[in-house]
Amino acid sequence: MTVRREAFLQHVKERGEYDTLQEAERAARVVLALLGSHLVGEVRAQLAARLPEGFALILLNPMQSAEPLPPERFVRAAAAWIAGATEQTAAWDVSAVLSTVADAAGDDLLKQILLQLPAGYDLLFGSPQHT
Repeated sequence: MTVRREAFLQHVKERGEYDTLQEAERAARVVLALLGSHLVGEVRAQLAARLPEGFALILLNPMQSAEPLPPERFVRAAAAWIAGATEQTAAWDVSAVLSTVADAAGDDLLKQILLQLPAGYDLLFGSPQHT
């Protein structure tokens, strides 16, 4: 089931402790564009189907990435794209957005998403994998 835009942004706003929905949206746009460059095929399409339309389009038309970034480089890339962000604030932004994405995805799809990503992304999604 697709999450409504307002509900999605409200969750990001609360988790990121942003003052405005605009701040939450800015973080969501950057993080989803980066995430989209790491996912392929049916997994990306299934996740897009669960996101609000505008964010689904961002996920489906991502920034280009030559290779999947390890989690720490993903955070650095987000910091580079979010105006005024540091690596610490970008880590907060990434976590706020990806934990909301994890909720929208559900457990089964999240497992498939994590299989396409380098090790360590489970922490960014707020879903540590016990090995």
